[in-house]
Amino acid sequence: MAERHRDSGENVRLEISDGFAVDKALKKFKRLCDAYGIVKEYRAREYYQKPSIKDREKRENAEKRRRKTLSKNRITRKI
Repeated sequence: MAERHRDSGENVRLEISDGFAVDKALKKFKRLCDAYGIVKEYRAREYYQKPSIKDREKRENAEKRRRKTLSKNRITRKI
């Protein structure tokens, strides 16, 4: 199967047998890519973003998450 060496810089490795279904292998590969954070890293490196803009977006996203959890808590308390 796959070994997860995130710190060693090793690529994603998926070993399958000859009789293994292609669609299942592809699904496993996609899950491994998610576990390693490859897609997230690719999107982050797609274009350069100034550090100040990264910080601003990080703060805005945190505020958005906070508001969302607060609104969920208010709804569940009213019921």
